[in-house]
Amino acid sequence: MANNIRVFIADDHPIFLAGLLSVIGRREDIEICGQAANGNDALAFIRALKPDVALLDIQMPGMDGIKVAEACLKENPAQKIILLTMFNDENLVRRAFNTGVMGFVLKENAVSQITFAIDAVAANGVYLSPQLTKVLAHRPEKKDSARDEMFTVSEKKILKLISEGKSSREIALALNVSGKTVENHRGNICKKLGITGSSSLLRYAMQNKSQFD
Repeated sequence: MANNIRVFIADDHPIFLAGLLSVIGRREDIEICGQAANGNDALAFIRALKPDVALLDIQMPGMDGIKVAEACLKENPAQKIILLTMFNDENLVRRAFNTGVMGFVLKENAVSQITFAIDAVAANGVYLSPQLTKVLAHRPEKKDSARDEMFTVSEKKILKLISEGKSSREIALALNVSGKTVENHRGNICKKLGITGSSSLLRYAMQNKSQFD
């Protein structure tokens, strides 16, 4: 089918990989276009296959998942990547999102969450395992009244919904506005903050959630 989501998977644990393949394989609209067991092969395959979404284990032989993501996104900033990890680690989450990765899933939750993550990232959204949203948000920035005042009422509403993990489509429905309006607001917010990318905006919104209540 033309509308299938083409997914590439890289993981060096055969049992975990088999579990992912089994879960994803239940979806007729998701196509596994390739797989690898180490970072070097993963990078080569992603370059050649250009999948819609790449799932990368952080810990792999050769290049680790974050290094693969950095290389992919440097060459193709539009590449959508989800990282898989065994560790609920703040530094890993922050490092990953600083590279432009759009999804981060704990392996212990991967079976139940992976298709939700693929759907979200394929639709230009961001996905984090629920446990990781707490990690990313647990160290809020000091309230900055000058920065807070730079946002319009509409922008604050959108920031609040972004902090709750809502996609642009969900925000548009919640506020009864068009998707284009939401994207315009997101762009204006990023310009005011001097940041780029959905992951950076998500991180800012979550770290400053209390300012938009």
